[in-house]
Amino acid sequence: MIVVLATALTVLLSVTALLALVRMYRGPSLLDRVVAADVLLNTMLGAVGAEAAVNRHATTLPVLVVLSLLGFVGAVSLARFAAREEP
Repeated sequence: MIVVLATALTVLLSVTALLALVRMYRGPSLLDRVVAADVLLNTMLGAVGAEAAVNRHATTLPVLVVLSLLGFVGAVSLARFAAREEP
C-alpha cells in the first residue's frame, strides 16, 4: 500500500511541477511567472512533507520551515514590487 501511495504522490507532484514550469516558461506577464514560481515552491513543500510522512520522520521540519519562509517573503516582496509598478 505504501508503494502505491508513494507512486501516486510522485506522479501527482511531478505533473504539478511540470505544469508550473510550463507556466513559468510561457507566462505572458511577470505576475504569471511569479505565481508559477510560488506554485513550484509549494509543490516542493508538498513533496518534502509527503516524503517525511511516508518515511515517518520529522528531520526535514527545518527544511519545511525555511522553504515556507522563503516562499512567503518572496511572494510578499514581489507583490509589493508589482503594486508599485501598476498605475
